Amino acid sequence: MRIWFSLVLLVVPLLLAQPPLELNDGEHHGDPPFLLEPGWRPLLNGRDLSGWKGQDGPHEWFTTQAVRWERLLAPSKLFGIPAPSGTILNGAGRTRNLVTEEKFGDLELYLEFLIPKGSNSGVYLHGLYEVQIFDSYASKEPPKTSDCGGIYHRWVEDQPVGGSPPSRNASRRPGQWQSFQIWFRSPRFDPQGRKIENAKFLRVLLNGLVVQVDVEVDGGTRAHMPIPEAPMNPLMLQGDHGPVAYRNLYVRPLRPIVAR
Repeated sequence: MRIWFSLVLLVVPLLLAQPPLELNDGEHHGDPPFLLEPGWRPLLNGRDLSGWKGQDGPHEWFTTQAVRWERLLAPSKLFGIPAPSGTILNGAGRTRNLVTEEKFGDLELYLEFLIPKGSNSGVYLHGLYEVQIFDSYASKEPPKTSDCGGIYHRWVEDQPVGGSPPSRNASRRPGQWQSFQIWFRSPRFDPQGRKIENAKFLRVLLNGLVVQVDVEVDGGTRAHMPIPEAPMNPLMLQGDHGPVAYRNLYVRPLRPIVAR
């Protein structure tokens, strides 16, 4: 027993002295990445919507301690009581998009979202390039750019152009929390301001499963903010296509995806 105890006393300090394991390999590792790796910071302060604004004016987003979904009585709606919290809900589901006051360049983004039956939202990196949120649960159709986890298409001369469907249907049923983890590289510009490289989604995980790898976007996707492409731009959450709730929005500077 004394020998075993002595070994524990020797080994534990060595384990504690080791640097944190680099987990940034583009895969799921159980708990959310902001709990496992350093460098993440929240975009919601846990109390109110400071740091966010409506895209074109007043909005109906609010913080709530809990989100309720009624499978039988109101399957297409979400309910919440306003209260200080880090969870946000877009009221009746038809309000203005929500935009960060801060601008971002290259980044890693983690967030969790909840939608009711048939609902629709989206996460716009730089306010321009949308990762689609949609109730795709149990769909038997081949994935499309309009399915959850898709990089939405552009809209050119009244026609859909480009985009990238998710590689698989990883959607959960309505009323359950889901997650995105996104590695995003902003477009590049020369000293004269001419774009020389497109924006790129290096990796997108939906509910811990890879659905996008190395997808370039050569311009703003449909319903993007009316702003030009730039090295830095805000983040936008779509609020005018249906009820949606968000929580645990975290960002950190983009880091190379490590090979394993």
